[in-house]
Amino acid sequence: MNPAVQTSEDARRFGAEQVEHVDRMNPAVQTPEDYLAATSLVEALTALRAGASVCVLAGGTDLMPQLHAGRSKPARLLLNIRRVPGLDAIGIEADSLRIGALTTIAQLLVDPLLRTQAPLLAEAADHFASDQIRNAATLGGNVCNASPAGDMLTPLLALDAQVELAFLGGDGSARTRRLALDGFFTGPGSTQRKPHELLTALLVPLAPTGQVARFFKSGSRPALDISTISIAFSARRDAGGLLHGVRLALGAVAPTPLRARRTEALLEGKALDAALAAQAAASAAEEAKPIDDVRASAWYRRELLRNMTRRMLEDVART
Repeated sequence: MNPAVQTSEDARRFGAEQVEHVDRMNPAVQTPEDYLAATSLVEALTALRAGASVCVLAGGTDLMPQLHAGRSKPARLLLNIRRVPGLDAIGIEADSLRIGALTTIAQLLVDPLLRTQAPLLAEAADHFASDQIRNAATLGGNVCNASPAGDMLTPLLALDAQVELAFLGGDGSARTRRLALDGFFTGPGSTQRKPHELLTALLVPLAPTGQVARFFKSGSRPALDISTISIAFSARRDAGGLLHGVRLALGAVAPTPLRARRTEALLEGKALDAALAAQAAASAAEEAKPIDDVRASAWYRRELLRNMTRRMLEDVART
């Protein structure tokens, strides 16, 4: 084992058990050479800055199946961050809700602060996989996996979320930078996160007065399937019924989750009715860039997006 990797005896044993489990699942799967269960943020960032090939383990619900299927090549070092304190906390920071990267999907469903300030995330979490997966899967992992069909990505985009990335400064302390989630995804499975950085939190503006939000996911099953499409909508509605700060995010219809900006502009400052809902739905379908794959054809995705966007906006108009 790399002598630069310092682990406690129980951490070593845990890592061996993880690797042994993968080996039993598929003997042909290559496993990492080293394992580190970091117990502080600085320790994790030091390992990332060392320059060796590093794979970060949070919940493992994406990583382990990818290794088992051979879709992901094992890094030299498997870095477990689940013991880093504070990364699973949810709280208020200035005018934002701060959600730690290790917050599980199950936590999103029940946290009272999140259900008050970002109920759209709780709604999306209710469509995420099974109870067993929700207990392990993390919000940060879902973001860093960067799947075009990631269940939590469209609601985060609709809520103007930011990512917080930590890195090791020249003095050996942890430093951070923040980026808008809109533009963070650069392609399927790729983001603007640099190899020496660690996603530590998502920040979402506190819910404004009059906020209306909706989430829709289509799959062969309500929660246990990868999205055929997903849609997230958020806006602030004033006393006169006019929409402001409109956000419409689309998933599984392009190489990355995207915001339908032309559709947002169409809805901005207007009161929703059936005619405007239909017009906006047609606009959203035009902005999508779906492909044919095993789950659906591009034509089906575009039509489904048109119909479900119209229904979603009509529901907003009625309430």
